Amino acid sequence: MSNKPKTPNLFDPKILFPAARAAFVKLDPRQLVRNPVIFVTEAVAALVTLFFVLDVATGGGSPLFSGQIAAWLWFTVLFATFAEAVAEGRGKAQADFLRRTKSELSARKLVAPEGRETKEIPATMLKVGDLVLVAAGELIPGDGEVVEGVASVNESAITGESAPVIREAGGSKSASRPPRVRPSSIA
Repeated sequence: MSNKPKTPNLFDPKILFPAARAAFVKLDPRQLVRNPVIFVTEAVAALVTLFFVLDVATGGGSPLFSGQIAAWLWFTVLFATFAEAVAEGRGKAQADFLRRTKSELSARKLVAPEGRETKEIPATMLKVGDLVLVAAGELIPGDGEVVEGVASVNESAITGESAPVIREAGGSKSASRPPRVRPSSIA
């Protein structure tokens, strides 16, 4: 099997630095209008900032209070745009990871359906009906069904569900051999 590429980390500088820049770009009201809650928060922040400037210029009112409110509102808007930019960056990184994984992944195709002899081939060469052998810790090379054995499968990259699911052949919960998978479609 090929080495697994690493999934993107939340604190990866390749995601955080572009997200920080994008957070300021997203402050443009024309972009924020798609998110009405943050758009209104930004509008109120601008209004309170105006009151703060007027309080400082005229010496009236309470500039300390309006300044704190303005700072918190701007912080809220900036944090929201930053969080959105990080989510977009992670989504793009995850999609790139899945594309790389698909192109680099190899499969242990069974030479004969009843045997245990395998031949390593690129996962992109699998056809519907091929049987592959998958051992613990390996990536499953394509969509398919378990025809022999049982496996705990992490489907989080596809379904978003964080908990692994049990996949087994024919309803049997015990198996002494690793699972064999028959692709049902080639993605």
